[in-house]
Amino acid sequence: MRLIYFASLRERIGKSAEEVDVPDSLRTLGELIAWLSARDEAYAATFAETIVRAAIDKKHAKPDQSIVGAREIAFFPPMTGG
Repeated sequence: MRLIYFASLRERIGKSAEEVDVPDSLRTLGELIAWLSARDEAYAATFAETIVRAAIDKKHAKPDQSIVGAREIAFFPPMTGG
């Protein structure tokens, strides 16, 4: 699965994208975030201290949404504009 990090998330995690082999036991976006946080302190701090939005295959997603079969998950901070 391809994970993409935008803006301040990219800066805090230290990479713009990565390919990961997600365990089959992970079923939701929230579980994926918890798994990433447990893997590395930079992820844990980023997801704990920052409001994070996500898109699964380019569609906005909530933490309880399924990641089964997803090819790409993008993480980004809330956006503002006018």
